[in-house]
Amino acid sequence: MSIITGRGDSGETDLLFGRRIAKTAPRMEALGCVDEVNAALGISRASTSDPEIIALVDAIQERLIGLMGQLACLPEDEARYQLASVGQEDVDWLLAEARKYEARGIRFTGWAKPGAEGSLARAGLDFARTMVRRAERAVLRVHESGEPVPETVRLFFNRLSDLLWILARVES
Repeated sequence: MSIITGRGDSGETDLLFGRRIAKTAPRMEALGCVDEVNAALGISRASTSDPEIIALVDAIQERLIGLMGQLACLPEDEARYQLASVGQEDVDWLLAEARKYEARGIRFTGWAKPGAEGSLARAGLDFARTMVRRAERAVLRVHESGEPVPETVRLFFNRLSDLLWILARVES
C-alpha cells in the first residue's frame, strides 16, 4: 500500500476506526505536537552516547506512540481501542525516573541556555521539553473543547517536561 493516497487533499485526514477529521482540528494539532516531541527525542537519542539515557528515551518514545494512538481515537471509539495507552502507571513511572535523577543532586539552579554547553544531546532534550509543553497545551485545548482527554494523558506531559529538564542537566 502506498503512503501517497491523496485522501488528505481535501483538508481532512483519517483517525482510527475509519473516522475522518479536519487537519486543522484541535485533536490533529495535538497529534502533530506529540509527533514533534517524538522526533525531537530522536535527535537527542541519536546524539548521546549514554546508554541509560538512550534506554530511557526509547521507553518514553514507546509511550508516546501509544499516546498518539489514544489521541487518534475519538471518545466514542475508546472502548474499541485495544492497543497501548498511557495510564497512571506511566505517569508514576515518569515521576519515579525524575526523582531518581533528582536524588543524584540535580536541582534547578537557573534558566537553561540550550546549546550553551556545546552538547547536541542536551540541547535536543531541552528542545524536546519545549515541544512537550506545546503538546501539553494542545492536549488541554482538545479537552477544553469538549472532547475528553483522560487525566493521565494530560498529567503525562507535565511529568515528562520535568523529566526532560532533569535529563538535559544530567546529559551535561
